[in-house]
Amino acid sequence: MSKTIAINAGSSTLKFKLFEMPSEKVIAEGVIERIGLKDSFVSIKYDGKKLKDTIQATDHEVAINYLLDQLIKLNIIKDFKEITGVGHRIVAGGEFFKDSVIIDDDVMEKIDELADYAPLHNPANLIGIKAFKKILPDITSVAVFDTSFHTTMPEENYLYSIPYEWYEKYGARKYGAHGTSHRYVSARAAEMLGKDLKDLKMITLHLGAGASITAIKDGKSFDTSMGFTPLAGITMATRSGDVDPSLIAWLEGKLNISSDEMIDTLNHKSGLTGLSGVSADMRDLEKVMDTNHRAKLARDIWINRVIRYIGQYVAEMDGLDVLVFTAGVGENDIEIRQSIADGLSFFGVGIDSDKNQIRGEERDLTADGATVKTLLVPTDEELMIARDVERLKK
Repeated sequence: MSKTIAINAGSSTLKFKLFEMPSEKVIAEGVIERIGLKDSFVSIKYDGKKLKDTIQATDHEVAINYLLDQLIKLNIIKDFKEITGVGHRIVAGGEFFKDSVIIDDDVMEKIDELADYAPLHNPANLIGIKAFKKILPDITSVAVFDTSFHTTMPEENYLYSIPYEWYEKYGARKYGAHGTSHRYVSARAAEMLGKDLKDLKMITLHLGAGASITAIKDGKSFDTSMGFTPLAGITMATRSGDVDPSLIAWLEGKLNISSDEMIDTLNHKSGLTGLSGVSADMRDLEKVMDTNHRAKLARDIWINRVIRYIGQYVAEMDGLDVLVFTAGVGENDIEIRQSIADGLSFFGVGIDSDKNQIRGEERDLTADGATVKTLLVPTDEELMIARDVERLKK
């Protein structure tokens, strides 16, 4: 059987998952961290075993060479020819890419052109693509874009109320993110319910360190919380979410900082971190929130913003059939799921407290009498990437 590898290259990381196809069996998965820094950390899981190592990965090409060598050394594969396809997660596809595509020179040029839209991610994604093409030039290479799922949004949902010429000239609009995750969990939720996705009004909650909410109508992304960049939307672990632009300009003057410094603060020092002064991790806040007002306040604001967006999307879609929790917080935080559901009882949402005593496992959480189905669906972006590779290889 052939094998497909899904690659997620960050600015200093390389995550991967190797699948046997078409069975979709996971053969190995892992991560190389601190690429470009001294002492890069390696973790690879395979066949019930785990390799941990420290290497000097000066760039992504070194990391990829090391990874492929280990696949042979650990007897995960016998020969590189077993790998017939590679899928690369790309953050920003702009308006160029409405679906995943086979990578050629033109695609790479466009990914590079879109670097301004995701300066920390697209350049690293492109390095990963070039490194794989150099080492395994003959396999099918596919780009899977975070933004492509959201290209179906209607104009009234993706345009900002700014001069229209800015959209025409510069592409200033909402693009969203986490599209691969929202695409996977929405399709899986429909399968769990034995329904056609096109017949469901669904809201998917990708609640992790980075978090986004998507309204899905007629089987397509109808609206989503992240904007031109992943900074917009709900409160997140370190990201502020939505903030009045005038406040930002006013604070830059008060603090005597540049726009770049402000954007850095809004991305890395805000959200749960900035509000609580304790941590970016919801678990840490829950440990101290009974005695720490700011920790409880940060948690309450986070829940409030989630409920606010859900209410907005219920109104936009004129109803709701299915609510889906996924990603780190959504899959594992029992109390958060309960609090969100309790805040949505007006819309017919209710989860059974006994069914909700679960972490990271697929389950229908719906309470008796609730008119909206509430599901927990663990996300699997890598599987979605592998499936796109197989689809485009044919």
